[in-house]
Amino acid sequence: MSEKIDVVVIGGGYAGVMAANRLTQRAEVAVTVINPRARFVERIRLHQLVGGTDDAVTEYSEVLAPGVRLMVDAVTGIDAAGRTVTLAGGDTIGYDYLIYAVGSGSAAPRVPGAAEFAYPIASLEEAQRLAPALDATAATATVTVVGAGPTGIETAAELAEQGRAVTLICGDVLGPYLHARGRRAVAKRLTALGVTILEGPDAKVVEVTEDAVRLSGGHALRSAVTIWTAGFGVPDLATRSGLRTDAVGRLLTDETLTSIDDDRIVAAGDSAAPSNLPFRMSCQAAGPLGAHAADTILHRITDRRPDPIDLGFAGQCLSLGRHAGVFQFADKDDAAKWYHLGGRPGAKLKEFVCAHTIKQLATEARKPGTHTWAKGDRRAQLLRDRTDTDAARAAAPIGHG
Repeated sequence: MSEKIDVVVIGGGYAGVMAANRLTQRAEVAVTVINPRARFVERIRLHQLVGGTDDAVTEYSEVLAPGVRLMVDAVTGIDAAGRTVTLAGGDTIGYDYLIYAVGSGSAAPRVPGAAEFAYPIASLEEAQRLAPALDATAATATVTVVGAGPTGIETAAELAEQGRAVTLICGDVLGPYLHARGRRAVAKRLTALGVTILEGPDAKVVEVTEDAVRLSGGHALRSAVTIWTAGFGVPDLATRSGLRTDAVGRLLTDETLTSIDDDRIVAAGDSAAPSNLPFRMSCQAAGPLGAHAADTILHRITDRRPDPIDLGFAGQCLSLGRHAGVFQFADKDDAAKWYHLGGRPGAKLKEFVCAHTIKQLATEARKPGTHTWAKGDRRAQLLRDRTDTDAARAAAPIGHG
């Protein structure tokens, strides 16, 4: 091939950068990454930005291959028929293939007052907005963290370690992903740091005001700063562009990560829903999904059949301040196992994971095509089981009365 093949990557996060770097294996592929920020955001360190222990950004020159063009702009629309994307300023960019890697962010809270008075921290700008609000608040004032997934747990621990009075409102259970043993270890560490943990049916937030949080059990808690980490959403770009998505808004794809509407569009990361059976939103999945999305395009331009995605997990890593952490081991299909690594070793492993994630991107930039990942065990079976169930439902007689 002598003509350039233009590939546009929407999103410069973990998945988008991995995909862009991997595409540089072939000289005839011209890669453009479109991202609204000029620096790479280490999203898994945003709780550290809030706590003042890291700025959570890295220069793109450290993680993006030199041959990749970076455009600092936002995509407002995709014209699949015309193979163009529209930018916020009104310009259009053409493509031969498109990688949809827009990531995820805070879900719009449905609780009254949350949008007005609570601080989400799923993006760099949100975390940067929260940090000065905390600085302006007395150290003895209560900070309330709503949501007990990884972001909520890590943020609560980070702030409590600095001497803040922190209440963590779980809504249901602390660390839903964790095994019971891992959950106890996390609770023990948070309690040692002075975090008040509220969980169960009476610990669901029903209203947020400027200085309080009201719970389903009827209690109202004073809160100088309320941090909202409950739930993630994805940008609605695909939906607005007329592409089919799942209920959350992730782009629906087949098992090769190719859009079910257009074989020139491939998805990666948190915004992909292969076979409407998406993987857990995480940087652990983003890198492999980005690499696989690139492989799908590279296969297509060389007239090879793309492979289905095969991705295995190792677990979930949590920092509990700067001096402790927990790594919850899981089987390859992402179900938590009974054992975990905690304490100082857990903290060291968490820091290794954060640093190694950046190193993986940098390595792929220098040596495209080298990134590998663990394979799963049961995805093909899960898909077959679902197909059998759907077929059985379709064949069942319709009841009356």
